[in-house]
Amino acid sequence: MESLKVDGPSRSGLAPRPLTHRKPSTPMMPAFMTSAPGKVIVYGEHAVVYGKAAMAAAISLRSYLLVTALTKSQRTITLRFPDIGMEHSWKIDHLPWSAFSHPSKKKYYYDLVDKLDPELVEVMQPHLSVVSPKASPADKKIHQNAASAFLYLLLSLGSKSFSGCIYTIRSTIPIGAGLGSSASISVCLSSAILLQLRTLSGPHPDQPPEEAELQVERINRWAFVGEMCIHGNPSGVDNTVATCGKAVVFKRGDYTSAPTVTPVRNFPELPLLLVNTRQSRSTATEVAKVASLRKTHSSIIEPILEAIDKITESAYHLVSSSAFDSKKSGSVQKLGDLMKINHGLLAALGVSHPKLERIRELVESLDLGWTKLTGAGGGGSAIALLNSNATPSSLQGLQRQLDNEGFEKYQTTLGGDGVGVLWPAVLRSGSEDEGGEEIDQENFLNAKGIEGVEMLVGVGIGASEKREGWKFWSNVGPHVDDEGRQEYTSG
Repeated sequence: MESLKVDGPSRSGLAPRPLTHRKPSTPMMPAFMTSAPGKVIVYGEHAVVYGKAAMAAAISLRSYLLVTALTKSQRTITLRFPDIGMEHSWKIDHLPWSAFSHPSKKKYYYDLVDKLDPELVEVMQPHLSVVSPKASPADKKIHQNAASAFLYLLLSLGSKSFSGCIYTIRSTIPIGAGLGSSASISVCLSSAILLQLRTLSGPHPDQPPEEAELQVERINRWAFVGEMCIHGNPSGVDNTVATCGKAVVFKRGDYTSAPTVTPVRNFPELPLLLVNTRQSRSTATEVAKVASLRKTHSSIIEPILEAIDKITESAYHLVSSSAFDSKKSGSVQKLGDLMKINHGLLAALGVSHPKLERIRELVESLDLGWTKLTGAGGGGSAIALLNSNATPSSLQGLQRQLDNEGFEKYQTTLGGDGVGVLWPAVLRSGSEDEGGEEIDQENFLNAKGIEGVEMLVGVGIGASEKREGWKFWSNVGPHVDDEGRQEYTSG
């Protein structure tokens, strides 16, 4: 065995023994990944502000988190988010564990946390203010918000004995476009930390539904805590969709209580086109615009809001019906017609934009599907439910036209899976005996753009195209009562 030179005799006067290389310590657990989808509002924008129903659904654009454990001697925690230019490391022993573990403050993985503790938020500030000090004010806010969600979850759920780790986030969801990117990331972080605590056992095919439902609820609760760190007072809808997948119908009677959420577990996977206008917009401005119209023309605007509510209700009953078949053009056309009507009513409320109308015109002139704005409007994004005429060649023609006019297109799927796990971080192309491609920090960081990330680790699109290795808590969601309704109190 190779030895190292030792200078001088030992203190006992005996000849020194040769020192051997110590066997490198190994990480505490294998590298693993979590993933969660973004979302779009399919029906009900703006009406939801006035106590009406809205429907949100998962899309196949997703965030991915790779967790790599370090050796016992490496006492650091690193958060990397290369897509926004963020990276920061904290020394584990310097973090404020004592504040979070105080008997009056300590929370456990099974606890319901529906508000942040202001004293714990305050004690984190010195550890957040050092994140990205040279970034622009806007970027610094984004970076520190992400770090805040991460640290609050880590400090609440973990302990000082936590092993050193690198957490690297890559996202294929456009950030700041109203597509639930922050909720997707919060779900990734929540599920990863709960997995590290070994409080999640699954997902696996033989898992009892009650156990799976409980685990999804825990992921969702703690993802909501992450969302509170980023947004202050989130509705909880985005993280519910990102956790459970498929779709939800949500309704908020007033803003003193949480919304009621109804999971739509049988929502079909449907081809969707998402087009970013690249037109900046203010949600507050668009909401105020509708409020002003409602105040001035109440007798006209109220029926419009009621009609939007009926559209959401009709869509829910349509996809919940045993007669609905996503493979039949007639069923899809009914959903598309509802989208088209919904857009017309939103335009009547004054929240469309010439760029949104141009996207609608392009899609409908080629007879490719049904288009509506999604989110607050006034810019932002449009979605188009594609029909059977949307062939690859026709979509390529649309792509060229959208590119020429400065739009950004994403071809995605509506109503896909929620949170997923890849444990260990190995993607297999065949049987387990054939091995597979190990995902490490280097190749994950070096994946180029959305296409590179999807090619490397993507979960796949459509039920028949899932990548081998990814596992999902399928067909579960928040606990609901006998009427299919859940009083949403945990996020």
